[in-house]
Amino acid sequence: MGDGEVTVRLTGDEALVLSHWLEKVQMTDLSRVVDDPAVWVAIHRIAGTLDKELPGLFASDYDQRLEAARQRLRPED
Repeated sequence: MGDGEVTVRLTGDEALVLSHWLEKVQMTDLSRVVDDPAVWVAIHRIAGTLDKELPGLFASDYDQRLEAARQRLRPED
């Protein structure tokens, strides 16, 4: 694989939910969740990219948008 870049495509809902989860993981003791510091590099890069790409991350309706995205992504019973 080497130094080439990999592109991952996410829907807006997927990106929002993943970004929120990554933020929570990064605020915990990351070493308890991820035992390999090499993985942290990728986690921080993905989280940083999502933070820059997602519009209105700090908007007043963030919680509502996050919950709506979660509902759309959850499989129906």
